[in-house]
Amino acid sequence: MSAGRSVTVRAPAKINLHLGVGAPREDGFHPLMTVYHAIGLYDDVTVADADDWAVEVSAVGGVDVSAVPLDDSNLVVRAGRALVAHHGVRRAARIRVRKGIPVAGGMAGGSADAAAALVALDRLWDLETSDADLFDLAAGLGSDVPFGLVGGNALGTGRGEVVEQLPGADVPRWWVVVTAPAGLSTPAVYRRFDELSPDAPAEPRAPHRLVAFLSDPADAVAPLLHNDLQPAALDLRPELADVLAAGEAAGALRGLVSGSGPTCVFWCADADAARAVAGVLTEEHGSDRVLVATGAVAGAHVVEYDR
Repeated sequence: MSAGRSVTVRAPAKINLHLGVGAPREDGFHPLMTVYHAIGLYDDVTVADADDWAVEVSAVGGVDVSAVPLDDSNLVVRAGRALVAHHGVRRAARIRVRKGIPVAGGMAGGSADAAAALVALDRLWDLETSDADLFDLAAGLGSDVPFGLVGGNALGTGRGEVVEQLPGADVPRWWVVVTAPAGLSTPAVYRRFDELSPDAPAEPRAPHRLVAFLSDPADAVAPLLHNDLQPAALDLRPELADVLAAGEAAGALRGLVSGSGPTCVFWCADADAARAVAGVLTEEHGSDRVLVATGAVAGAHVVEYDR
């Protein structure tokens, strides 16, 4: 990216502390009742003026970015086009994405990029988009994009795009993240969910107990973590069950599949416990695939602003 005015925005990965899934709606989307939690794995999105839209993607650590599109189908370009259409201006940008969030890993990396792009381009062009309009644009891009704007802990309803911030974000949480050598298709996981859960309710049950316990000690929260998509992900990728069992045997309070998978995440009592669990899992999976992260962290925010 050439020298000149640019803005860099950082956005976090998400974990679903609770993911309740209902039967498909008439529009094909599944109603969700989820508790989002942002953790300290990040993508950085840098934008600068250009004559035409362009995307560059690079990896942080061992993240495989080979499947990330570099054309207009990338969510960052869709975000940019939606923003300029909203304001009725003719602009384009070159967008550089540095990915530290696993790709197709159930951690909403693409959605984080879209949220970051909205914020970065709004700052770059001094558009002063209202928060309400940013959330509307984010919701039009994808179910997880609005949460990418707010971070912390949040309740997600609708198809996940309606977010309400929750307490407990100031309580440090420690996670071990184990990525998979290959991604898992979110639509495929939902199709398998439908096959495995023909009697899914029209509306999933609200996680009242988890919300009430969000500020409590880690061992009190652990039994309340839940993911309705986990059986479908494990059915498609049975080896993930061994990863979950190994992490819990190593001392994690709870292991679960993140979102639609295949990333596995482990809720740990504290920093020492997380490092111990990571050490055991690294022996099997290697240091590139085992990460330690904290939560909850802020949503999309400017980290560099050059004029």
